[in-house]
Amino acid sequence: MNPFSSGSRLRDMIRAIRASKTAADERAVVRKECAAIRAAISENDQDYRHRNLAKLMFIHMLGYPTHFGQMECLKLIASPGLPGKRIGYLGLMLLLDERQEVLMLVTNSIKQDLNHTNQYIVGLALCALGNIGSAEMARDLAPEVERLLKFRDPNIRKKAALCSIRIIKKVPDLAENFINPAAALLSEKHHGVLITGVQLCIDLCKISTEALEYFRKKCTDGLVKLTRDLANSPYAPEYDISGIIDPFLQIRLLRLLRALGQDDADASDAMNDLLAQVATKTESNKNAGNAILYECVAAIMSVEDNGGLRVLAINILGRFLSNRDNNIRSDHSRYVALNMLMKALAVDNQAVQRHRATILECVKDSDPSIRKRAVELVYLLVNESNVKPMTKELIEYLEASDPEFRGDLTAKICSIVEKFSPEKIWYIDQMLKVLSEAGNDVKDEAWHSLIVVITNASNLHGYAVRYLYRAVQAVGEQETLVRVAVWCIGEYGDMLVNNAGRLDIEEPLTVTESDAVDVVEASFKSESFDLTTQAMCLIALLKLSSRFPSCSEYVFFFILFRRRISSIIVQNKGSFVLELQQRAIEFNSIIERHQNISSSLVERMPVLDEATHSGRKAGSVPAAVSTSQGVSVNLPNGVAKPSAAPLVDLLDLSSDDAPAPSSSGGDFLQDLLGVDLVPVSSQSGTNQAHTSGTDALLDLLSIGTPPANSSPSTTQMSPSNVDTKSPVDLLDRLSSPSAPSVEVSTTAGSSPMLDLLNGFPSSPPIAVTEGNGPAYPSIVAFESSSLKLTFNFSKQPGDPQTTLIEASFTNKSQEVLTNFIFQAAVPKFLQLHLDPASGNMLPANSNGSIKQKLKLTNSQHGKKSLVMRIRIAYKVNNKDVLEQGQVNKFPREL
Repeated sequence: MNPFSSGSRLRDMIRAIRASKTAADERAVVRKECAAIRAAISENDQDYRHRNLAKLMFIHMLGYPTHFGQMECLKLIASPGLPGKRIGYLGLMLLLDERQEVLMLVTNSIKQDLNHTNQYIVGLALCALGNIGSAEMARDLAPEVERLLKFRDPNIRKKAALCSIRIIKKVPDLAENFINPAAALLSEKHHGVLITGVQLCIDLCKISTEALEYFRKKCTDGLVKLTRDLANSPYAPEYDISGIIDPFLQIRLLRLLRALGQDDADASDAMNDLLAQVATKTESNKNAGNAILYECVAAIMSVEDNGGLRVLAINILGRFLSNRDNNIRSDHSRYVALNMLMKALAVDNQAVQRHRATILECVKDSDPSIRKRAVELVYLLVNESNVKPMTKELIEYLEASDPEFRGDLTAKICSIVEKFSPEKIWYIDQMLKVLSEAGNDVKDEAWHSLIVVITNASNLHGYAVRYLYRAVQAVGEQETLVRVAVWCIGEYGDMLVNNAGRLDIEEPLTVTESDAVDVVEASFKSESFDLTTQAMCLIALLKLSSRFPSCSEYVFFFILFRRRISSIIVQNKGSFVLELQQRAIEFNSIIERHQNISSSLVERMPVLDEATHSGRKAGSVPAAVSTSQGVSVNLPNGVAKPSAAPLVDLLDLSSDDAPAPSSSGGDFLQDLLGVDLVPVSSQSGTNQAHTSGTDALLDLLSIGTPPANSSPSTTQMSPSNVDTKSPVDLLDRLSSPSAPSVEVSTTAGSSPMLDLLNGFPSSPPIAVTEGNGPAYPSIVAFESSSLKLTFNFSKQPGDPQTTLIEASFTNKSQEVLTNFIFQAAVPKFLQLHLDPASGNMLPANSNGSIKQKLKLTNSQHGKKSLVMRIRIAYKVNNKDVLEQGQVNKFPREL
């Protein structure tokens, strides 16, 4: 016989397919067979229809398209005999799904078969409806299925219950029709019918609150008795699994009891004794017994509060964790126990804490999924009372953990240490241990936070830098550790060399200036570190060039020391990496040509604000910088300065807190780590912040304005000469070594800084209309030996967020002030706009004044007060003078 004729048997086709040596041969066999089947379908061959459909099902399982045979399924279902219907229903369930429109044609045939006298045909129809029934079919056939729930044969009742589950899921509105029949199934003696009836009740409880209340009132006692009888029943071989009677049915019953007892005190009281009995009498040395115990624990955790039962349940979970019996799947037990313990924490934290040691052992499990779950649970278990021992255990395990697991583990440890640290020295110790063991797996936010904590612990600066010095010599391959060490050596290198701030717990350490440079140089030249680390090393070298005042007493040694640093830096003047090349050229210029200002440029960083940094990490602090405009000034050669000039170097004021005595920690952190800052571009008549680049001097030299004190009212200034022939150049056109530096000493705590921004382009004036609102007192915003600034306030009616300020500048000295420029900036919750000043020359002896109008908009009016950082530049006898300060005592009514 031709193996590809329509009359060939299924086994012949399978044999021909298996004999194919290549995929192409297999496709050829399938193609020829499908052609023969198509020919038989077109000829309406009824003798071999069932055989052709069987072949199509096998071809479908191989992954080939068989849609052309779908109508053959319907024809076989409509045939009168059982063999044809059996193949037809099997093909229907395999070749079609509920999305096929062809399925609508078979609804009538299924309805007829559900009413058939042959129970096997009824069973076939129920199987088909339970597998691929659509919502339309469920509505049409629900009455027949409901009737079959009372059929005489238990197999039909079981299939009808399974079919009912699909119907109520497809059409929840029909759930109320199945409540009473489902309750009747709970009294069945046949376990197959009983288990499907229990599952039907569980699904009804999820879908219908009416069904849930009905089962609570009518069925709770019966279910408790049924479960107790089943647990105490004698040996029954037909239901026995590992010495336990029908664990599948027991599990289903416990799930139904859990649903009934949740949020219902009466139902919970009715089943408490049963749950205690199951929890204590079920054997735990078999997988079947552990499955029942797990469901019992889940039920105990879900029902109404019973402290004793919950402690018992958590103890069972503890046994799961410590079980190492090879005869059972202990890894599965540990995994589900960890999952359940995570849920139990919210219910009874103290009971879970008793198993803390066992949970910590699971962190060392060979199964990665168990390790991950255990770390998550340990993270939830940590509190102020146990943070030290648990952190110690986790760090000890970190040494032997797998590389792919270290990322999650270090993240959890860092979070625990930061959240529950009892003291800063402990925090620093633990973080440095983590950096030493797995520094390459630590996220940037963690070591940023460590630097913030170190800067705030003034009594631990020396301890931290010495700890880091030792650590980086021992494990210098951890890049994150190197970054923190390099930063601290650059900031506190003098404390490292002088052994300043040594604690009693420290061992003596002798470090010379050259030793400190050696560590930074070795890190800088390491080929395994990235650009960020190398840039931080360059900054540290620049700082070290001015960190050791004792060296200046020995001029020859001091010159050699600076030359060595300069030689390291200058090696990168020809670097192909633009960032390193630029830093090297500019830093070398500072060391070689501008020694008189280098100590001011690299002075120690101000204290970073921990609260601001934490808020910025959590995403609660916006990252924009508010800006203002100034007036343009003609340079000596008659060329106007560029219109774009960043104000970040003016202020470092990017915190949107209320007037505070310290600058924003987040901005200082960006500055000291070399992260891009947000510059400002001013345009005529507009106020917009653009991210077009970084403030060159702050980004390259990592300097910032020191924190301001509360009162900016008294300022003393001594003028100085500053060469401004080419102010565009930021480094090579700085003041000559012979020129005296600008010294500005204000109670606002301003830093010595050259005038990098001599002006802004002029812009159209702001229209300020005086309203008839309440009067506000004037304030002296700024006053020095030569200058006085007064603010007068007003508000427009109906706009409480906007404050109009008229600034009045008066010259108290006997010299005329020329090229006068006023600049200001505010935190992010404020918007500032400045009109051009009324002039750029102030007469001497208070014989005149310059007026300038400002407009402040407070987006958090009523919550946060106004605050402003100002900078004033002018010339006295052709010498540039810079004064700056902070205004934070605005009238509270504003």
